[in-house]
Amino acid sequence: MSLHRQLQQRAAEGRPIRVALIGAGKFGSMYLAQVPRTPGVHLVGIADLSPETACRNLARVGWDAQRVQAANLDAALRDGNTHVGDDWRALVRHPAIDIIVECTGHPIAAVDHCLEAFAQGKHVVNVTVEADAFCGPLLARKAAQAGVLYSLAFGDQPALICDLVDWARTCGFPVVAAGRGHKWLPHYSESTPDTVWQHWGLNAEQAERGGLNPKMFNSFLDGSKPAIESTAVANATGLDVPSGGLLYPPASIEDIPFVTRPRSEGGVLEKKGMVEVISSLETDGRVIPYDIRMGVWVTVEGETDYVRHCFEEYKAHTDPSGRYFTLYKRWHLIGLEVGYSVASLALRREPTGVAQAFVADVVATAKRDLQVGEMLDGEGGYTVWGKLTPAAASLAAGGLPLGLAHGIKLLRPVKKGQSLSWADVAIDTGTQAYAVRREMETMFGGG
Repeated sequence: MSLHRQLQQRAAEGRPIRVALIGAGKFGSMYLAQVPRTPGVHLVGIADLSPETACRNLARVGWDAQRVQAANLDAALRDGNTHVGDDWRALVRHPAIDIIVECTGHPIAAVDHCLEAFAQGKHVVNVTVEADAFCGPLLARKAAQAGVLYSLAFGDQPALICDLVDWARTCGFPVVAAGRGHKWLPHYSESTPDTVWQHWGLNAEQAERGGLNPKMFNSFLDGSKPAIESTAVANATGLDVPSGGLLYPPASIEDIPFVTRPRSEGGVLEKKGMVEVISSLETDGRVIPYDIRMGVWVTVEGETDYVRHCFEEYKAHTDPSGRYFTLYKRWHLIGLEVGYSVASLALRREPTGVAQAFVADVVATAKRDLQVGEMLDGEGGYTVWGKLTPAAASLAAGGLPLGLAHGIKLLRPVKKGQSLSWADVAIDTGTQAYAVRREMETMFGGG
């Protein structure tokens, strides 16, 4: 039975999936916009550092004010409404909640939320992929040990890429490469929140109207988020990562099967079976027509003459050899699609992407020369960007995970373009996020 039919059945039986949302910013608001239109789901509660902002966002996306319950969770459950408050622990610990949607975008807090949810027997859809990038494999293992499920969020590109990879492998196709698109030029790695909109293609008025966070959007532009998301995909699928970081080969959608081949066959890959990000700009800045900037893709191989003949007979667009074919989605709808993950966890007990191994890492890298005493401000900020790195190389170098490079002081000067190490910073060793990361390094060992 389809997920939608199962949701309808749950609604008819009066047994909705009971969901709690932590973080009601832009991504969370997009999910909130769809909840009233989804049968069989009851959003019981929202926790946000600013309940007033959460309520404004509910109004922004069209919620009826009468559906917002200010009293408590039990009243919201009884009346079929949604409680809004600032106590995330109350949500996670309430016995009636089935699934937690972690949507804060704060990686250190997200680890706390995930671990407490597991301890309380709750499934987790983790939108905060920054946390998954530095400790996702161990979060997934801890969820399994607790008898619950941990999942990436559908609508975000990693889960969509994992879905394409799963499609390919389930159909018997070897995966040659998989990834997402991005608007990229090398100097974007130096971008800050002050320069993001001029590069992104929005003006300040458009950004303000959408409630867009310049630091968050800059984390996409400067290459941090593509590295983070590629890490999540590699760790979930087992695909390898480029030894020197993402290459961002420019290509139109039609050219993806041309460039995502091994170098020995005219492409850019070190070998078959890798993650990569396709740029929507030529190296001189010209816009590529029919780009994959907002989409995802997977390149597969037709291993036999028969399969390659089928590609030809059914007009599948391949590389010149007829061996490599790319399937793609040109768009992703971000938080508007998160409900698919919620339904998949609750009804099929199937994550929409989950880390299996420690294959890849994202290492904090200096945007400019950094001096002793400076405070790092994490992805999208003024000090560091994230470089995709094989996990084994990161461990060997003692690489500082980008997700932990927030609000910590430099102990040594670092040159522009240099990746940071644990020894370069005064890290806070008292957080669960730090402890989980270090435990993961010991447990997985980069293999």
